[in-house]
Amino acid sequence: MQFKRIFLTLVLALGVTACASFGTSSTPTPSIPTDTPLPPTPTPPPSVATVNGEYLTVAEFEAELERYKSAQTALGLSFTEEDAEKAVLEDMIAQILLEQAAAEENFTLSDADLQSRIDALGGADALQQWQSAHGYDDASFRVALKRSIAAAWMRDKIIAAVPASTEQIHLRQILTYNETDAQSALQELNAGTDFDELAALYDPVTRGELGWVPQGYLLDANADQAVFVLQAGQVSGIVPTQAGFHIFKAVERGEHVLSPDALLTMQELALQKWLADRRAASEITLSP
Repeated sequence: MQFKRIFLTLVLALGVTACASFGTSSTPTPSIPTDTPLPPTPTPPPSVATVNGEYLTVAEFEAELERYKSAQTALGLSFTEEDAEKAVLEDMIAQILLEQAAAEENFTLSDADLQSRIDALGGADALQQWQSAHGYDDASFRVALKRSIAAAWMRDKIIAAVPASTEQIHLRQILTYNETDAQSALQELNAGTDFDELAALYDPVTRGELGWVPQGYLLDANADQAVFVLQAGQVSGIVPTQAGFHIFKAVERGEHVLSPDALLTMQELALQKWLADRRAASEITLSP
């Protein structure tokens, strides 16, 4: 139909021009504009999600899902199909968000740099065998490697911003494995028994010492909240967690250097928060 419209328009335009040439009127006849065909809209690839307009294709997702399941099986770990799909989807979306942020931060990886990274992985034959064993061809491997390099660069930038020291609490605890013992310990404390002496009775090895902990370090959110309302010298009530029943004492509170383990934890928390904030600010559409 579009061809027919254009053809008829040309015929009419030629006819009007002929009339203008042989007619008696000297007034030029305005030309009739022709329609300009619009370029075809690209067909989007089959996708499981779009992340800020970027497609996460079905082919990419299914290949990564197979790699994930193979790895879990090799480690002897059980999983459901639903859990595997969710884990892979969340990880791939996170990688795309990190890659996009890296581009915004002007991170670039030239084809030459990418090839240097590939060459550093080993000989061509060994790499080809590894790619085949893990479901890659050359093109898909280059795409995945380029994305992972950019995502890792952005991840390192985020965790590098975590300060080496922060406000912390020097913490000790009395830990019991049933509530009755915890109630007895609390009664003794209220009667004037020294906390440190009682903690040593319940745990002669550590004497209840937990060291300096930053907010967010304790695995249980209720324990973390109960601890960080304490000022130096104060004692909490009974705080139940999966580990047992705790009574905490804040020995000191103030700015302190993070231990290596606490620093890793705070870096992980910073990355999780960044991803949550970035995801909330992004346009992410999951395919049905």
